[in-house]
Amino acid sequence: MATAGTEGLIAIGAGLAVGLAGLGSGLAEKDIGAAAVGAITENPSLFGRAMIFTVLPETIVIFGLVIAIMAIFVM
Repeated sequence: MATAGTEGLIAIGAGLAVGLAGLGSGLAEKDIGAAAVGAITENPSLFGRAMIFTVLPETIVIFGLVIAIMAIFVM
């Protein structure tokens, strides 16, 4: 169980876990999305593959959210 002095630090750590994961995912998705749109423009049959590559960085945010939840409720 967290003491009164560490609850704030745990909350800051949880916020950083989700925030930085979201920032990194957004930066990665920016480049992947631009490339995916260009590829789909030239060959529309690449839509499924482009969608998979676009969704992959979002799993990083889910991992950050899991870490934040674990930090808040387990610690």
